[in-house]
Amino acid sequence: MKKFSTLLLAAGLFVSLAGVFSGCTKQGETGPAGTNGTDGTDANETCKQCHAAAVVDRVATEFEVSKHSWGEAAFEEAGNPGCAPCHEQKGFVYVCANNIPSSFTFNSTTGKYVNDYSSVASDAIGEIGCFTCHSSLHTTYGYSDLTSLTTTAPVSMTMLGGAKTINLPADSGKGNLCVKCHQPRPFTCTGPAANDARLLNYDSVKRFPNLVMFDSAAPNANKWVRPSYRMHSHYGAVGAIYAGMGGIEYGDPASYANSPHTTEASCQSCHMAEPMNGIAGGHAFNVRNSKETPLSGSTTWNFNGCNVTGCHANSPISAASTKWTATRAGVKTLLDNLATKINAAGAGHDILHADATSANLWAGVSTGNYDGYLDIYDASANPTGYWRNPYGSGSTNAGKPMFPTIKMVQMGAIINFQLCLREYSLGIHNTQYVTALLNNTIAAMNAAGL
Repeated sequence: MKKFSTLLLAAGLFVSLAGVFSGCTKQGETGPAGTNGTDGTDANETCKQCHAAAVVDRVATEFEVSKHSWGEAAFEEAGNPGCAPCHEQKGFVYVCANNIPSSFTFNSTTGKYVNDYSSVASDAIGEIGCFTCHSSLHTTYGYSDLTSLTTTAPVSMTMLGGAKTINLPADSGKGNLCVKCHQPRPFTCTGPAANDARLLNYDSVKRFPNLVMFDSAAPNANKWVRPSYRMHSHYGAVGAIYAGMGGIEYGDPASYANSPHTTEASCQSCHMAEPMNGIAGGHAFNVRNSKETPLSGSTTWNFNGCNVTGCHANSPISAASTKWTATRAGVKTLLDNLATKINAAGAGHDILHADATSANLWAGVSTGNYDGYLDIYDASANPTGYWRNPYGSGSTNAGKPMFPTIKMVQMGAIINFQLCLREYSLGIHNTQYVTALLNNTIAAMNAAGL
C-alpha cells in the first residue's frame, strides 16, 4: 500500500512538471533587425595586389640577376660599420633613418680625424634586398607600400666631407636614392698626429700644382695621402660625375657644365627601363645585357629608357649611333692621353695598374686596360706589383724600385682619371663635365711641364 501511494505521488509530480516545461516552448515577439557589420578584408586578395606574377614575383626574378643581389660585398663587409652604409642593408637604413652626416670630426683623445658617415656594428649586416630601398613594405599590406622609398633627399658628399651636396631633381629625386651609395669615398691624409686621417684638401691640390705630395727620397715626411695599390676614390664615381662635381676642377670654372641628363633624367630612367632586354632594365638595374663582360667584348644594350618622348625619341639612340660611338671614342682618347701623362712619372714603367682580364671591371674603358689602382706591390692584392710600397715591409717589397716622387698636379690627375674611368660609361652619363675635366687636367699637366 505504501509503495502504491509513492507511485501515485511520483506520477502526479511528473504530470505537473510536464505542464510547466511545455509552457517554455512558446516564443516571444520578434525583435528589430540588427545593423549589418562591415565586411572584412580578404587577406589573400590584399596580398595578391603585390605578390602576383606581374608585380613582385616579376621584380624578384629580375633582382636575382642584379649585382645588388649576387655581389659578394655584403658578406665581405659584414660587421664593418664604415662600409655598412653602402654594403649592408641595415647599415644603409641606419644612416638614412638617423640622418648621419658626412663630416669629419677631430677626436682629441686619439689625435685623429674621424669620418662621421658610419653605421654601428650591430647594424653592419644584411644583403641588399627589397627592404633596403622600399621603406614601407608590409606596412599596410597594400600596393601603396611599394612606392615609399627609404630616401630621396639630397645627398651630402662623403668624399668632400659634406662640403657639397648632390641633388638630382628628375623623377621626384629618385636618383638620390641611388647616389646615396653610388658616390666616391674620401681620400684621407696620413702623417703627424694632428693631420692623421684628415680629409685631403682638394683646393690645395689645385692651387699648388708643383708642391710635392710624395717624396720618394723622404717617404716618412709625407703628410698627405700615402701611395699604395689601393690609393683610389673607390668605386662610386658615377654619382659624382652624373651630378657634375667631385673632380679637381682645373682651368676656367665657366668651362664646366652638365649634360641634360643631370636635370632631365634619373638613374632609374635608363637603368630600370622597360621592356627589358635580356638582363638589362627593370630591377636588374643593368643597361648592358651582360654579366660583367668587359667593354672590350661584345655586348647588347637596352636603349628603351633613352628613346622615350622628351629625350631621344626623335633621333633614337642605338649602339651604332654617332652620338653614342663618337662620344665614347672621344672620351676614351682623352683617358688614354691623360694616362700617358700620369705614367710618365715612372720614366719607362707605368705607375697605373693594368689588368686585361675579366677581373677588371673597367677592362676596355681605356686602351691600356687600367683599373684605377696603382701598380704598387701588395702581398695579397697585387703580388706582381712593380713598384715598392713605401710603407710596406718584407724582402720582396724591399727589392722593388721605389715609387716615384709625385706632385700635387699628378695627384689631381690620378683622382680625375679614376673618376672618369670608373664612371664606366665613357662620358655618356655627363659628357660635358667629363670632357671638360679631362681636357683641363691634361692642360694643367702641360702647364706644369709634365
